[in-house]
Amino acid sequence: MEILTIIILLAGIVVLAKTVRMVPQGYEWTVERFGKYTHTMSPGLHFLFPVIQGVGRKVNMMEQVLDVPSQDVITRDNAVVKVDGVIFFQVLDAAKAAYEVSNLEQATIALVMTNIRTSIGSMDLDESLSKRDEINAKLLSVVDVATHPWGIKVNRIELKDIQPPRDLIDSMARQMKAEREKRANILEAEGHRASEILRAEGEKQGAILEAEGKREAAFRDAEARERLAEAEANATRMVSEAISKGNVQAINYFVAQKYIEAFKALAEAPNQKFVLMPMESTGILGSLGGIAELARESLSQQGGPAAAATKVQPPRIGG
Repeated sequence: MEILTIIILLAGIVVLAKTVRMVPQGYEWTVERFGKYTHTMSPGLHFLFPVIQGVGRKVNMMEQVLDVPSQDVITRDNAVVKVDGVIFFQVLDAAKAAYEVSNLEQATIALVMTNIRTSIGSMDLDESLSKRDEINAKLLSVVDVATHPWGIKVNRIELKDIQPPRDLIDSMARQMKAEREKRANILEAEGHRASEILRAEGEKQGAILEAEGKREAAFRDAEARERLAEAEANATRMVSEAISKGNVQAINYFVAQKYIEAFKALAEAPNQKFVLMPMESTGILGSLGGIAELARESLSQQGGPAAAATKVQPPRIGG
């Protein structure tokens, strides 16, 4: 009797456990009736008919991460690289994820690995190393469409590492070093070229400024000569007017002044140490005497009797 009671009690507990089912948050359970899918239980408390109904698959509805194992991939230029990655996906339809594919995770990994070989195999090594974002986007587009019938949504596919062989890495390093040296030489040459251009521009500007300075100096010199010529013309005109009025002393003064200036220029010449005077001493004395007379008359007119009393003695030449 006690054994029968225990059996009935255990059977009641089992029936109750099969009847009352509680689905945790983040999961969905499929319900089968005699082995056939009927509906899906969402998170919460549910009741089933024992023996007739039962739980089929417990599907994780949260976003999941799958590691793609490393594999050897041959690029278009016959370089062998090792590639691995990671997949982020989420189940949207528990019934499709449970019954449309036998092993969801394994099928997804196999699909991604196949498309990785296809994508990288259509690129050169340099493209596969530099266009990782483009490869990720291409993989995501293809795999998301392929897994849609399975009731999942692939959110991201990331290639974690693309590793070429060691000898190829060394060759790439040498190539990169050579390229950097080439760019450094180009930059140095461009800097030297710019320096030469600036120097030439500076010399050009200096020559222009020097020419402009010479031009200005020549203009000033011409202007000074023009002024001097005007002064000489005015002086000549004034002497001519004085002569026309009967003043003979003016012409004597003018001739004497030119006479002295000519001798002064001759004496100050740098290549002359002796001055030869091939003219008569009496002529010179007469000319200087005329100058003295002009000076006495000028002083007598300006200073009155005191100045008139001053006598200018002509210089003596010879003994």
